[in-house]
Amino acid sequence: LILVIINFVVITKGAGRIAEVAARFTLDAMPGKQMAIDADLNTGLIDETEARRRRELIAQEADFYGAMDGASKFVRGDAIAGLIITGINILGGLLIGILQKGMPIGEAAQTYTILTIGDGLVSQIPALLVSTSAGIIVSRAGSEADLGEEFTRQVFVNPKALSTASGILFMLALVPGLPHIPFFIISLTAGSLAYLMAKRPVEEEAVPEQEKEESTEEPPIESYLEIDPLSLEIGYGLIALVEEPGGQLLSKIKAMRRQIAQELGFVIPSIHIKDNLQLRPHEYSFLIKGIEIARGELLVGKWLAVASEEKHESLDGIPTKEPAFGLPAYWIDEQLIEDAQQKGFTVVDPSTVVVTHLTELLRKHGWEVLTRAEVQNILDGVSKVYPRIVEELVPNVLPLGTVQRVLQNLLKERVPIKDMITILETLLDHGQSIKDPEVLTEVVRQSLARVITRQHMLPDGTVPVFTLDPRYEKEVLQSMQEGTGLKPALIQKLMRSIESAVNKTGSNSIQPVIVCSPQVRNHLRRIAERIMPNLSVLSSAELSPEAKLYSLGMVSYED
Repeated sequence: LILVIINFVVITKGAGRIAEVAARFTLDAMPGKQMAIDADLNTGLIDETEARRRRELIAQEADFYGAMDGASKFVRGDAIAGLIITGINILGGLLIGILQKGMPIGEAAQTYTILTIGDGLVSQIPALLVSTSAGIIVSRAGSEADLGEEFTRQVFVNPKALSTASGILFMLALVPGLPHIPFFIISLTAGSLAYLMAKRPVEEEAVPEQEKEESTEEPPIESYLEIDPLSLEIGYGLIALVEEPGGQLLSKIKAMRRQIAQELGFVIPSIHIKDNLQLRPHEYSFLIKGIEIARGELLVGKWLAVASEEKHESLDGIPTKEPAFGLPAYWIDEQLIEDAQQKGFTVVDPSTVVVTHLTELLRKHGWEVLTRAEVQNILDGVSKVYPRIVEELVPNVLPLGTVQRVLQNLLKERVPIKDMITILETLLDHGQSIKDPEVLTEVVRQSLARVITRQHMLPDGTVPVFTLDPRYEKEVLQSMQEGTGLKPALIQKLMRSIESAVNKTGSNSIQPVIVCSPQVRNHLRRIAERIMPNLSVLSSAELSPEAKLYSLGMVSYED
């Protein structure tokens, strides 16, 4: 009866409640744990593999506690079934003794209750063990070790526990009516283990001391040489954008990385976000390989109203410049958002300002983080679907470094590398006879004519272009054939002519391109980017046949 009461009232009820609470708390904590993993992934603390492993552990933990919640119901049901079986045995024994064998009530009760005790012990002791095991599993504290390892460590960590158990078992062996030999054997075994453990306390205590000394050592000096490919440093006044529950910077950076991957055709490295006390409180700085590329300033708690044109209505706010495109803007309070939108302003929050700035910077400088390792990852992905192309190209036809240079040249001019099959097949076709990455880039660009044309096409399907005066092309080709390089005077004339032609359009909404022959395109692009970095230079071979060209004029020759 005592075993039944302990099992039903104490163990199974407590284990069931623990399992129920643990399952509920585990499920409630899952969103927070998932967000913490995403935050670590976005800030570069972990990679994709580690994030996937942590998510699997969270899923396993939720499945475990959910299963234990259900298992506790089975354990409690087993205890209830034992009670019912015991009652049925007593009632059935009384009926059999009185009705079938004609025994008096007292004799039948004495006989069959004694028999029921034996049968009850057979059913209740296993139920007690199962209930106790379930309670231990669901109530143990979280640990990376398995239950068996943790149980062994806790039992054998201190010899006092075993010595105490050995003494109690020895006393039980002396009690009349109990089995003496088993208790003596178990007591002797526990005492021997306690004696052996007591002989080596010095060795076990020496290990923590050694670990403590090692933990106090400074990290290796090589760790200070590590450089993050991409990092965002923020002043202490902007930490709220990252840490507060309402901070949306991390999620927006994650979405931005997906957008850049879709645009450029490769996944940029994680952006490591860290605070920098050398910055002003509301400043942020974007670095590539430890070198600052751009810097901006935000006003937390306000919104940025960006004007679409230089001529615009004024707002009651703090005048500033939008950092990504340099457009005029105002920092305004939240109650002025509707008024600003009615006046034609685009209103965004501080997190969006940062992400827009980073997006534009990565479009411009993304080629700098396309390393050989990243190129190899891209090729490995292609080889899973088209293994023959990669096997024939690298390293039989071209080395990995040449492929990297070609891809970097494409990204430098904002040509996406999503169509890797076309790029690799073009390199495979011409790589045997051409080894110069610059020349190979021109050939690949021509194979991507539709992609390049689509980039510069207006909504009405036209491509606004300037053509290059044939006299300029003739002088550039002549300089190339002579091998002397372009003369400074010719470069200056080209720069003035290009700037004069583009400024005559008088519209910032149209992004024209300059069209020239394939032989001079690369040289002309290098000249144009000095004065207009966003101006595109295309060769006639890079325009798809179905493109509708809209002529804006000619880059006229300057005498």
